[in-house]
Amino acid sequence: MSSANVAGLRVQIEGPIATITLDRPEKLNAVTPEMLEGLDAGLASIEADDDIRVVVLTGAGDRAFCAGADINAWASLAPIDMWRRWVRSGHRVLDRLEGLRQPTIAALNGIAYGGGLELALACDLRIAADTVKIAAPEVGIGTIPGWGMTTRLAVVAGPARAKQLILSGQPVDAPRAEAWGVLSEVVPAAELREATRQIADRIAAQAPVAVQVAKQLIDGLRPRVPASLESLGSGLTAFTDDAHEGLASFRARRPPRFGGS
Repeated sequence: MSSANVAGLRVQIEGPIATITLDRPEKLNAVTPEMLEGLDAGLASIEADDDIRVVVLTGAGDRAFCAGADINAWASLAPIDMWRRWVRSGHRVLDRLEGLRQPTIAALNGIAYGGGLELALACDLRIAADTVKIAAPEVGIGTIPGWGMTTRLAVVAGPARAKQLILSGQPVDAPRAEAWGVLSEVVPAAELREATRQIADRIAAQAPVAVQVAKQLIDGLRPRVPASLESLGSGLTAFTDDAHEGLASFRARRPPRFGGS
């Protein structure tokens, strides 16, 4: 077994299974730019390791898989830097996660909101504790999902369900998310680790080249995420008056007063 800790991430390799843990439980595992860079580097290392056959992505603690992008990390960025450094970097890293040749399993141990749900959607399988809730809350702070959710969610849940989640911002519990096709499987919270391990072990026991080729063939049916359009849209909406009001209300813990500009 080997492990490494970098910038809010833990990477542990045990036999043919690599586990990446988002490790900021005190911040509900919210993603920072440093975590994105660490995830990018970790995925590149995993991709180059022929001994790794399955990758598990999970969160530290029992409250959150990932609450999304750390608002404080991007709220102070200028519009051009929001587009150039934050949104485009997120797309690049999530595309790398989605395109990894090894199968990936998101083990959702807690809430998966915003960018956290986008991370899960970039994985091949999503196994969740029955206490989990998912949400796309971006419109509530005056912006839109920026890391591929508008396409990936529509692929797994259909356009109507994707619109319901994204346009309302309302959380959905695990059983409903499973029924909608967003989650592959829901298990009791106490059984999440074991259930994830069983599936990972089962996949790892199969012929690795056949598994990886089958994954690529299935992924070939998906439309590619329109990264340029979504990143421009996210960069635009993040600097409207409504977005400023959304951030202010979030920090003040009060309802927003949107004006539509």
